[in-house]
Amino acid sequence: MFFSMIKARRSIRQFLSKPVEPDKIDILMEAALRSPSSRGYNPWEFILVQDKAMLEQLAACKPHGATFLKNAPLGIVVVADPKVCDVWVEDTSIAATYIQLAAESMALKTCWIQVRKRDYKEGQSASERVAELLRIPSHLEVACIIAVGYPAESLPGHTRDTLNFNKIHDGIYGKIRPS
Repeated sequence: MFFSMIKARRSIRQFLSKPVEPDKIDILMEAALRSPSSRGYNPWEFILVQDKAMLEQLAACKPHGATFLKNAPLGIVVVADPKVCDVWVEDTSIAATYIQLAAESMALKTCWIQVRKRDYKEGQSASERVAELLRIPSHLEVACIIAVGYPAESLPGHTRDTLNFNKIHDGIYGKIRPS
């Protein structure tokens, strides 16, 4: 069942205006809190954004790849404290993936918005803009935002023949594993 869900999952950028129910948000957050973390340090924190005006402002946090957030009923901002764990980037990525898979299991769709290492405008990063909008303390770093909602579009999963099996090496680099 889990693998069939992975095969069907696609990033969705068009959402219905239907809000995500509180019990489903609770499940998403529990999934994030259960995600693996290096040495169990759990450097991440999560900000739930449902206010349409704020979602619209966050959708403009970088020039490309975030505008669809303004139409999502829920944005989950994933932040971390780099002083808690040196591999906070990996830990936040795992937590964000858990959120996406939990959403998929409940017929919700998601799309990852990369914030870390992206620009907002000349002289200000996307992370700084998101932190400014959400009053995130300066010791925390913004990793990403996950747009969550009920899909207004349907995309089929990627077919097996579109997967790049040449990226899998068998035993040593360069020895391609037969698919």
